[in-house]
Amino acid sequence: MKKITILGLLLLFLGSLSAQPIINLGLKAGVNNSKITANFNEFDSESILKMHVGAFARLGYGRIYVQPEAYFIAKGGKLESNVTDMITRFDFNNVDVPVLLGAKVLDGTTANLRIMAGPVFSFMTSNDVYGDTRFTTQYFKDHYFGFQYGIGIDFWNFFLDARIEQGSNNLYESPNLNSKNRSFMVSLGFKLL
Repeated sequence: MKKITILGLLLLFLGSLSAQPIINLGLKAGVNNSKITANFNEFDSESILKMHVGAFARLGYGRIYVQPEAYFIAKGGKLESNVTDMITRFDFNNVDVPVLLGAKVLDGTTANLRIMAGPVFSFMTSNDVYGDTRFTTQYFKDHYFGFQYGIGIDFWNFFLDARIEQGSNNLYESPNLNSKNRSFMVSLGFKLL
C-alpha cells in the first residue's frame, strides 16, 4: 500500500511538470458546525452552527498547489454536564490562517476535484461563556493551532470546499476543564483572478 501511494504521488508530480502555473486570488464564505471537546467524562459535547468569511490565494504548478487563506470565523460549542444537568455555551471569534497543500485529483476543462490538508493558526478576537459559573473567559487562549483536511470542487470561477478542522492544543484551560475545538466547514468561493 505504501509503494502504491508513493508511486501515485510521483506520477501526480511528474504529470504536473508540463503544466501551466496556477495563480488564483478570491473571496470565500460559508458555514461551520463547531464543537468543543472536553477532557472530562462529566461533559457531553454538542455542536453549534456558525459562519465564516475571508479571502484566499492559490499558487501552484500543474496539479499541485499551496493555498494560504485568512478569514474571520465564529466558533463555539455546548457542554452539558452529566452531574448537574447544566448546559454551558462557549462562543468565540477568530481570525484563522490556514496554509494548505493540495492536489487536483481530477482535472477537467470546466470542473476539478481537489484534496487538501495543512496547518491552521487561530488568533482569538473575542470570547464569551454562558451558563456554569465555574467557567469564565479568563481561561481562553489568545491563539491556538490545528489541522484542516478536506476536498473541493472547482467549477468555472467558483469553488465549493468541505473541510474538517481539529485543534491540536487546548483553546480553553482551567482547573475544571481542558478543551479543544473541532469544526466541519463548508465554503463557497469566487476566484477574482
